[in-house]
Amino acid sequence: MGILSGNPKDEPMHYGEISSVWAASLAAKGMISCYQAYLNHAGDKELKKIIDDLIDQAKLEMKECDTLLTDNGIAPAPALPERPPVKLEDIPAGARFTDPEIAAKIAADTSLGLVACSTVMGQSIREDIGALFAKYHLTKAALGLRILHMNKEKGWLIPPPLQVKRPEEK
Repeated sequence: MGILSGNPKDEPMHYGEISSVWAASLAAKGMISCYQAYLNHAGDKELKKIIDDLIDQAKLEMKECDTLLTDNGIAPAPALPERPPVKLEDIPAGARFTDPEIAAKIAADTSLGLVACSTVMGQSIREDIGALFAKYHLTKAALGLRILHMNKEKGWLIPPPLQVKRPEEK
C-alpha cells in the first residue's frame, strides 16, 4: 500500500488542492457578502429566492472548505462581516443595482463557478475533494438552470448574436 491508498481523508492534500480549496472558500465568503448586498437591492420575489439559495450554498461551501483546510492544518481566509438588511426604498435610485443587472451577474458567477468546480475535480487526486466539488458543480448547474429560466421568463436575458438565417443545405 502506498501513501495515496486507503482512506482519502488520511491522504495529504497536494499544493493544487490546497490552493483551490482555499480559493473556493475565499470566493464563497465574497459571494456571501456580495449577494447579501444584492438581496438588499433586489425587488423581484423570484430573484430574491434565488439569491437566498445562492447565499445558503455559499455558506455551505465556505463551511465545508474551511473544515477541510483546518483538518489538514491550513488556516482558511477570514470571513467577511455580515451585511445588515436595508429597505430597497432607502437605496437611492442612482446607487441601486437593478434586478436585470443582479440577474446577469449571478448568472455569470454561477457559470464561472461551474468552470472552477470542474477544474478542482480534474486536478484532485483525493477522491473526497473531487467528490465534494462534483457536488458543488451539480448544485451550481441546477441553480444556473433556475437563473436561466427566470431571466428568459422576465425578459432579462441578453443573448449573444443569434443565427436567425441558417445556411441552406445542398
